[in-house]
Amino acid sequence: MSETEPGTAPYTYAQAGVSIAAGNALVRAIGPLAKATRRAGADADLGGFGGFFDLKAAGFVDPLLVAANDGVGTKLKLAIEHDRHDGVGIDLVAMCVNDLIVQGAEPLFFLDYYATAKLDPAVAERVVGSIANGCLQAGCALIGGETAEMPGMYAPGDYDLAGFCVGAVERDRVLTGREIAAGDVILGLASSGVHSNGFSLVRRLASDKGWKLDRPALFDQETLLIDALMAPTRIYVKSLLPVLAEGRIKGLAHITGGGLLENVPRVLPKGAHARIDADAWPQPRLMAFLQAQGAIEPEEMSRTFNCGIGMAVVVAAEEAAAVRAALESAGETVFAVGHIEAGERGCTVSGSIETWGAQADWTATHLG
Repeated sequence: MSETEPGTAPYTYAQAGVSIAAGNALVRAIGPLAKATRRAGADADLGGFGGFFDLKAAGFVDPLLVAANDGVGTKLKLAIEHDRHDGVGIDLVAMCVNDLIVQGAEPLFFLDYYATAKLDPAVAERVVGSIANGCLQAGCALIGGETAEMPGMYAPGDYDLAGFCVGAVERDRVLTGREIAAGDVILGLASSGVHSNGFSLVRRLASDKGWKLDRPALFDQETLLIDALMAPTRIYVKSLLPVLAEGRIKGLAHITGGGLLENVPRVLPKGAHARIDADAWPQPRLMAFLQAQGAIEPEEMSRTFNCGIGMAVVVAAEEAAAVRAALESAGETVFAVGHIEAGERGCTVSGSIETWGAQADWTATHLG
């Protein structure tokens, strides 16, 4: 190794923009948050090179593991610009665990990846705190993660998130949708807002229309527009698990990018076609606002936003009333939104002018 030139100060990692001390302090700060997510099979201690999970201790006999990963998308830009960091971690967890429950899997443990130009411990602790909150809502343990400080990769103040979740389902309880048949009923579980899809369009509208995000929303004078947009994604895990355990559900579809049109067909077997009636539930005022502001065509709305339905549940007609009652007792808002009929695998959504603001009834079909 060459000697330091006379008069030259020694270089340090901190001088290059990375603070190891700040990272260690963050780990110490979030330790109690992770421990609060303890569950059978995991003790949620942080600081090792990896996190352990004991499937036997969690009560599984012959399980299959199911894994999912996701991010929050450009919703993070609004969070950063408007200091709304206390819900994005719930979004992160929700996008993963809601994808696991549709396979019939119980989310077991979660890991996060937080990347930023320069670590702001106060912001990072709020973000990780919201991740822990999401894990508590989903009943999974936050057993580890990675914080990456990368000057030059991100603009000052920016950060990005990724989440990784593993769940398990007994081999004979995997939810495949293969038993879905004509005559089955489709129930829709209400969303909590935009969730985490469509925010590139939301942000474009905000810019082009000059929205004042820090003022009350036109459709709800008691809520700031930014808070209506940033409402965290609803986590459906705890309300669905008991009904799944009873074997009452034939199929589940998490309504994310692509909307009802493109997500419902993903759980249908060949020969099954979903027909959804958009008049069966009231379009949320936030969705109506977005549609009106952008003069968005109904089919575009149905492919970009969840339009008020965050999860589709397919059940036999004779089970529909009992499943609906169970989910409502668990706190869900439930609508009977459609049915399954014989036909080419796909989904047709029909809606009227009162529901969607279109000039005529419309039908859009996506074939999976």
